[in-house]
Amino acid sequence: MNQETVSVEFTVGIGDGKFSAVAVVPAGQTNLTQILPVLQALDDSLIAGVASQLSEVGRTISCRAGCGACCRQMVPLSIFEAEALTAWIRTLPESRQQELAQRFHEALLKLSASGLIDRMVNEDWLAETDSARQLALEYLYQRIPCPFLEDESCSIHPIRPLICREYLVTSPPQHCFDPTTLQAAPVHLPLNLSRVLNRIGAELENDSRGWIPLLFLFAWMKAGAHPGDAVAGAGPEVLYEFVKRLSEARAPSPTAEPPAED
Repeated sequence: MNQETVSVEFTVGIGDGKFSAVAVVPAGQTNLTQILPVLQALDDSLIAGVASQLSEVGRTISCRAGCGACCRQMVPLSIFEAEALTAWIRTLPESRQQELAQRFHEALLKLSASGLIDRMVNEDWLAETDSARQLALEYLYQRIPCPFLEDESCSIHPIRPLICREYLVTSPPQHCFDPTTLQAAPVHLPLNLSRVLNRIGAELENDSRGWIPLLFLFAWMKAGAHPGDAVAGAGPEVLYEFVKRLSEARAPSPTAEPPAED
């Protein structure tokens, strides 16, 4: 039996403008991990709006299936998305699970041989520091593909992490292989939903990050963690907790409106 749903309207300030949306969430008990599909849809909607604005000034997002350049970057995976991917992986046939486990193992072996694992554990990739930027470059130069990459395309595209959705460029794909050339033209998004997930995760774990390196996913799975349960309640309440933090992250005076049921 399908769970009853409810529509929630909200608005978040973006500089002098705003982002308004309607999301359909479970009316009853749920948690932050379980409403990730809602957040993915919101992120896609925001990105579509940015893409439309770029098109009006003659710029086109060049990211396409078959271009896996960005899939060799470090991917900070929020602990909520790690939980969701864990649940999804465990629904796969055993042979497919073993295949993915082997890919992750091989990627970690390459990473270990590069001498970067300790730095990945101890440094914040997302920090605005020269050290963090250098670490990201050194990782990229290892050319270690994401274990979910197949035929230069994302094999989990519908459920890919928010941060993967948010990394977009309008420059030719080949420029993404070496950002030191300064020829890549990344797309600026007015809101980054991935950062809010990381922030909530950091609050739960008393950690400065709130995410794990994607390559550590299979090791993380063994702990059996369920971080989503820490942000639970009726669907509108859970979404509002996220929207509240999103608004606080972008505007001095939060403009998110309390959830309203249609």
